[in-house]
Amino acid sequence: MKFIDLHDHEAWHPAGGEDGPPVNITPSANLLLSIEQWHAIRAQWPAALPVGVSLPNTADVEEALGSALGPITLIALHFPKWTDGRAYTQARLLRQRLRFAGEIRATGEVLVDMLPLMKRTGFDAAVLRSDQRRDVAEKTLAFFAEGHYQGDVQDSRPWFLRAGSAA
Repeated sequence: MKFIDLHDHEAWHPAGGEDGPPVNITPSANLLLSIEQWHAIRAQWPAALPVGVSLPNTADVEEALGSALGPITLIALHFPKWTDGRAYTQARLLRQRLRFAGEIRATGEVLVDMLPLMKRTGFDAAVLRSDQRRDVAEKTLAFFAEGHYQGDVQDSRPWFLRAGSAA
């Protein structure tokens, strides 16, 4: 899993500033749009230009993005509270039903304890909450590197059907 430090040089930048989203968006590389911005501009978006979309955890993934994945290479899913797990379901739907192969990034109240389930449901990047440490996050993921779960998005088969198991 990739850990994003927003204070470092982050390649993706949101469309808009302190005054809110701009009325006219000029397509540019690595632009992170809200779902509303994406739907407003997607018909004019150049197919070869990658774009990122930020999706609130209240959105229906299939309804919001089902036919609009096109050039989207990053989808940022938001955890408004660490106890709100709707973004896990969104990530799983993106990976399994919609076959999204781009980056799924966790934002918001992302704690180290959440990372194994994030990985299991399809996240491959996270912006940790400011009080969380990257070294602890890496250690947590290393503990589950052998795949202590069955039924994840990478391999949904139970343990007894996986290669190398005694079946």
